[in-house]
Amino acid sequence: QPPCGEATVPPYAGLDSSPNVKFWSESEFGRDWRPPACIGWAASGYSTLITTATRFRWTSGAPGLLRRIGAVSELAGMRYWSTTHQQWQTLIVSAHALTGPPPGRRRQDFMPEEMQSGNTLFLEQTDNLSGTAIYRIHITEASADRLVFDLENVSIMRFLFVTLFHPGEMQSIYFLDRESADVWRYYSMTRTGRNASRLATGHASSSIRRAVAFYRSLVGIQIGRASCRERV
Repeated sequence: QPPCGEATVPPYAGLDSSPNVKFWSESEFGRDWRPPACIGWAASGYSTLITTATRFRWTSGAPGLLRRIGAVSELAGMRYWSTTHQQWQTLIVSAHALTGPPPGRRRQDFMPEEMQSGNTLFLEQTDNLSGTAIYRIHITEASADRLVFDLENVSIMRFLFVTLFHPGEMQSIYFLDRESADVWRYYSMTRTGRNASRLATGHASSSIRRAVAFYRSLVGIQIGRASCRERV
């Protein structure tokens, strides 16, 4: 349950605590799950679903968060703890803002004034699992106290020659709400579609750590300061 007028599930973690992260497998009701109406996802069901809820300190307000969200190129080099290899690995190999949907060209990072409510932007990203893909960013809400944006692949995502995700099968939504002058709440939900390749789904530990890596990148938490003990 995202922050849409009801208590969140999972609940927000305490300030300065590890994020509350929950991995929901398809067997838990994935075939019949209907997304909350406030998310805007039309299709039902999932193969995997990951939710992250926490609080963080932030003194630069909504404009500073918009700059972080728009700084697409800074995603490159994002690292996460690989449970498979038992070491830190690079998650995002490269990332670039685009002038528009395919065949959009690479451009400089998005500025806060471009990230207003209702705007749609595009980026290209290469990660260590699914290769290079183009994503659409939709800014649902952008105010001084609340930011909501969602992310969805608009191109096929492949590993070597195997198709992992067709367009629209990798979706995420992020809610950032001001709690006080310098404390914000963070809630994210990421799902893979019911028809996603089994090669890319069902890996709970890896999925959780990837979700937390994105959260840390967004709010500027350095790996050396962060705990590896995410609650699952």
